[in-house]
Amino acid sequence: MALISCRDLKLGYENSIIVDGLNFSVNSNDYLCIVGENGSGKSTLMKTILHLMPALGGSIEYGDGLKATEIGYLPQQTQVQRDFPASVYEIVLSGRQSYLKNRFFYSKEDKKNALFNMERMGIAALKDRCYRELSGGQQQRVLLARALCATVKMLVLDEPTAGLDPLVTVELYELIKRLNKESKIAIIMVSHDIGASVKYASHILHISDKCVFATRDEYVKSYKANVSNEEEASDKGEEL
Repeated sequence: MALISCRDLKLGYENSIIVDGLNFSVNSNDYLCIVGENGSGKSTLMKTILHLMPALGGSIEYGDGLKATEIGYLPQQTQVQRDFPASVYEIVLSGRQSYLKNRFFYSKEDKKNALFNMERMGIAALKDRCYRELSGGQQQRVLLARALCATVKMLVLDEPTAGLDPLVTVELYELIKRLNKESKIAIIMVSHDIGASVKYASHILHISDKCVFATRDEYVKSYKANVSNEEEASDKGEEL
């Protein structure tokens, strides 16, 4: 069953349209990578899915009881956020805010959930450490644990490996893959890394002048065909 279905979606700011007529869906356990040039509308799409900004047209439907407030979100960090002077535990626990409702304090269940997700991410030993003292990879694990506190069904990740060294990048990709495969959490990830996208994703959404939504295998086949056609055209040009 589709957790999210986007129909004829129009994205942009006020009267400036970035993407028009976008159609795709994300089912339970899917791993969707969103790729495209800078400024193509990838992050705008994610914010629209999360109800952080309105769509200019079309519709987004949520299924299987999913609510926009129950989607775990890991945005790109600013330098100010990287230097945030809070403990790891405080940051992870803040991921339970959507469950507070009319309560002013976190419940035992909220605290138990935070500790559980810290253990999942391998950062339980960092519980009392100050967030700004951590490495980039450790900070991303903290934010991923925070995002997991908000959901059991879907994570939305905006270039989670940006700025990380190659080894830490691979570790984080494998961690996300495990959440998708073993914990059955649907993943929507914006990525600038086409190679990693076709390695890990089940589906690819390529946003450009002509948007393409396809399975990974369909996308790779189409990409290879386009490269082959370009090389053939180049060879003919050289012959002329």
